[in-house]
Amino acid sequence: MTGEAMQILMIAIFAGILGSVLGLGGGMIVTPALTLLFGVDIQHAIGASLISVIATSSGAAVTYIRDKLTNIRIGMFLEIATTVGAITGAVIGGIIPPTLLYFIFGLQLLYSALAMLKKVKQELPGEVELGKTAGLLKLQGTYYDKALQKQVDYNVDNVSGAFTVMYGAGVISGLLGIGSGSFKVMAMDIFMKLPLKVSSATSNFMMGVTGAASAGIYLFRGDINPAIAAPVALGVLMGAAAGTHIMQRLKSKTIRKLFIPILLYVALQMMAQGLGVKL
Repeated sequence: MTGEAMQILMIAIFAGILGSVLGLGGGMIVTPALTLLFGVDIQHAIGASLISVIATSSGAAVTYIRDKLTNIRIGMFLEIATTVGAITGAVIGGIIPPTLLYFIFGLQLLYSALAMLKKVKQELPGEVELGKTAGLLKLQGTYYDKALQKQVDYNVDNVSGAFTVMYGAGVISGLLGIGSGSFKVMAMDIFMKLPLKVSSATSNFMMGVTGAASAGIYLFRGDINPAIAAPVALGVLMGAAAGTHIMQRLKSKTIRKLFIPILLYVALQMMAQGLGVKL
């Protein structure tokens, strides 16, 4: 393995840990790292990033399902919207200028950071009334929180609003190759009022399907370079497996505090890149 490939591998391991902890997929780190640090073309970076999204989901999903953090019913229902959106976004991505992709990516991350900042002190949602649609689909659930050392029961609200946001999340995934986990987590955290850990685990579960729907189109266009995608996939898979154990021992407030500065930094970097400005 060359020196550059080893560097990509190490970054991918970090991306896998962060992605599995926060439910955002490795693409949040992989795409800007490949473009800003290694000068990889944005389309090839997105292609490799989609592979990292699938690897993150594969590495994290098994553990989260076993520990009952993942709400499979919610994941499968919302995946209908994200998969259709992902195919839409991947088709659009071939005709959008790279600078616009940078700027869209930056805006999306900035919005996610501000949304998390508003809830930085919240550990668990307050009293949530079970929505009619959520009740019919039996989307409510329970899990054991290892950080709080107690059983947490939760209800679900505003399923229709989250479903709409999930379509947009799928479009962003296809456009930017990031798994759009931040939008998925936001939809479940803010619209459906799920506990953050459930949102993160369910987002990880969903990302693999969304990423696979987009990756096929990028592969057909020749935008997935095996020399880049291979170390990315390996590193992210290793990191995601470790990240699942870390996440369950962190409090939700800690997860938000760790993540917000990273989101803000990467968002500003990518927006500047789109505008042709060096920070």
